[in-house]
Amino acid sequence: MTPTAFDMHSHYYGGLVDDLMLRHERPNVSRGASGQLVLNAMTASTEMSDGYTDLVARLAYMDASGIATQLLTFPGALGVDVMPVAEVGKAICRYNSHLAGICHASSGRFAGRFAGLGGLPLASMEAATAEMSRIRRELKLAGAILPGNYFLSLDAVRALVPVFEAANSTGALLMIHPGLMPGEAPPAPFTDTSVYRASVLNLQASLAQMVMTVLSGGLCETYPNITFQMVNLGGTLPFVLERLEAVALSRPPYTAFPRASLRGMVYDCASLGPRALELAVKVFGADRIMMGTDYPIFVPDQVRNTVRMAELGDADKAMILHGTAERVLARMG
Repeated sequence: MTPTAFDMHSHYYGGLVDDLMLRHERPNVSRGASGQLVLNAMTASTEMSDGYTDLVARLAYMDASGIATQLLTFPGALGVDVMPVAEVGKAICRYNSHLAGICHASSGRFAGRFAGLGGLPLASMEAATAEMSRIRRELKLAGAILPGNYFLSLDAVRALVPVFEAANSTGALLMIHPGLMPGEAPPAPFTDTSVYRASVLNLQASLAQMVMTVLSGGLCETYPNITFQMVNLGGTLPFVLERLEAVALSRPPYTAFPRASLRGMVYDCASLGPRALELAVKVFGADRIMMGTDYPIFVPDQVRNTVRMAELGDADKAMILHGTAERVLARMG
């Protein structure tokens, strides 16, 4: 199989593990009884497969899946980027430099296979803004990943204005991904079936809130040189869009919901299936949607084959597999 697809949602932990192993509190990395690395996130612990850090293993997965290029991102959901800058600032900068080296390899097995989104030390907006500029101007990465909790309200997102200005001046890609803001405690687990309630139902509803904030805040219009990437097809928003439109016309100020403005963002289909993808194409258009795997968190065939299994035309599938991503990455230079 000749790889042709672009995977625009994956996470890479190499370049950060050594620093995480020095930490004694979550988030950190430890070793299990068998010697396996264990990732201790804010709410759960997971044994790390080779794909977390081993680029050769990652390339084998990509080749088997027909993936030509993969967007590697700083693991934002861990919460490292919102820890005190004195604890993590240097580690984040080291990671970003390491990632840039991988993405800009001019020869060998990695050449041309990876693009990257760095992390920002968000506990200091001054430091985060400086690193945003370095990511684009010096490291030449595509952009950065931002914690989604900033996008749960207009008041919260205003804290990111300096980062937005730096990203806009350099033409960056910003991935809005679930994650805490500085000073926030991890949410308490649900009293039953917590993994489903937290990681699926609650999470997907919160992603729709994030899209709403970008939309109602006019962020795409205010910062036209930023490409805002919303993950997981915007969560539940495609499903509830018609209700949003009905509410908008039924209650003051009786103004039509700005459906067309949803096309100001791009969306990846990571960790969702073909039926969700079909609906999202009807709502956003295939030219606003990109394939995503959430590798190495999700690796089953049902995720990898979402586009193939969707009841879509060949042109739409080609746009989702590589066309939209090629356009987005070309804009990043």
